[in-house]
Amino acid sequence: MIPRSRRLTLDVLRLHKQAATCAHDRRFRLSRVAELRSRLPMRISWALIFIKAFAIVAARRPVLRQSYQSWPWPHLYQHAQNVAMLATHRVYRDEPWVFWSRFVEPETQPLTKLQASLDRFLTEPPNKVFRQQWQLSGLPTPFRRFLWWWTLNVAAKKRARRAGTFFLTTLAGKGVEIQDPPAFLTSNLTYGPMDDQQECRVTLSYDHRLMDGSFVADCLIELEEVMNQQIAAELASILSASQ
Repeated sequence: MIPRSRRLTLDVLRLHKQAATCAHDRRFRLSRVAELRSRLPMRISWALIFIKAFAIVAARRPVLRQSYQSWPWPHLYQHAQNVAMLATHRVYRDEPWVFWSRFVEPETQPLTKLQASLDRFLTEPPNKVFRQQWQLSGLPTPFRRFLWWWTLNVAAKKRARRAGTFFLTTLAGKGVEIQDPPAFLTSNLTYGPMDDQQECRVTLSYDHRLMDGSFVADCLIELEEVMNQQIAAELASILSASQ
C-alpha cells in the first residue's frame, strides 16, 4: 500500500508528466535585496520575496493568470486574482510530507504578513492548516484522480482557489538547484542558492500552450527588476520602521 504521506506527491507527479511544460532560466543579481534582508530584525523568507515579486509581474501580465481548460472543449480561462502555492515540507506522524501553502493575492500583502502566514503553515498541525489536502490524501486513488480532473478541467472558477495560479518550490536552503519544477500549473517557479556575489539561477517552467519562450524571457527580466526595485524598497521600509 502507498503511504498516505506520498499520495498527493504521486498525484502531482502524474499531472506534471501530462502537462505541456518547458523551462527557461536566468541568472539574477540580488545583492541589494540580500543586503537589506540580512539587516532585518525579523526573518523574511526568500521564497516569499520571490512569490510577491512574481505576483506583481503576474498582476501586470494577464497571460500568467490564465489556464488551459480541456472540457467541454479546449479553451483558456483567465483567473481574476493571483493565488500562489508554495511547496512546504512537514514531518507529520513520523513521516515526511509535502503540502502546498496558499497565498491569495500576495502582491497586495506586506511581506511581514506573508511571513506570518508561512509561519502558521510551518508550525500548526498539518491536518488543520492543510485540512483539504489532508482529507484528499485519505481518499482512494480513483476518487482523488477524479477530483483533480474536475478541479483542473471543469471547475474553472474554483481552480485557482484550490490549486493556485502559480507554484514555487525550492531547495536553495540546502544548496541544491531544481532543474525542472515538478508541477503542472501555467507558471512554476524555482530558484537556486546564492553565490558569493549574491547571484542565483531562477527557473520558470511554463505551459507552452499559453505562452512562448520570448514572453517568458521578458517575464524573468521583469521579475528581477521588481525584486531590485519594489521588493528592495519594501525591505528598506521595514528596516527603517524597525530602527
